[in-house]
Amino acid sequence: MEFSTWLLYVSIISILIFSPGPSALLCVSDGLKFGNKRTIPTILGGAVAALVLMTISAVGLGAILVTSETLFFIIKIVGALYLIYLGWSSWKDDAIKVEVNAPSENKSVNYSWTLLLRKGFLVGISNPKDLLFFIALFPGFMNADLPQVEQYMVLACTWFVIDCTSMFMYAGLGSKISPFLSKSRNLNIVNRTVGSVFIFLGGALAISAGASRDMS
Repeated sequence: MEFSTWLLYVSIISILIFSPGPSALLCVSDGLKFGNKRTIPTILGGAVAALVLMTISAVGLGAILVTSETLFFIIKIVGALYLIYLGWSSWKDDAIKVEVNAPSENKSVNYSWTLLLRKGFLVGISNPKDLLFFIALFPGFMNADLPQVEQYMVLACTWFVIDCTSMFMYAGLGSKISPFLSKSRNLNIVNRTVGSVFIFLGGALAISAGASRDMS
């Protein structure tokens, strides 16, 4: 892989990953509840989801998804429904008492490494930004005349490092604002805001999927 191609790849994915989206919002929320270090499974879940999408694209399924409008439509709708479900869950959440100095030791929050990993993965695997990137753009960074495995490893490792770094920063942001949210009233506002944003993103994804299907 040419160094210029790699630099272009880094520039594009950095903008894509660092721009706020469903995974970033989830990391902020979990960072608030558990502290940034205990949000690592959420971060890893999202990163693994991206690697799964990358692998699918690398082996050529991206082209199949592009030609199969029905399959792509189903993926987008499932992702939209899951985002709406997360939003509804946030609205249902009761106020969580957050310890100002030690959010990660908060006993009133049910912490499950497996649950956070699964939630991070499901949000990541249905992230419309990542879906579109890996289907439409990622194959363009693969040179057919060069060894495919080596190229894939470079691109995958680059994404993984930038993705995890970015999401850890978002989780840290969530844990830092815990003093402000030590009051139940403020916590309720955040739960409603997070829920509303997830529902909005899910609705926007569903509308986009429907519009794209009508135009085809």
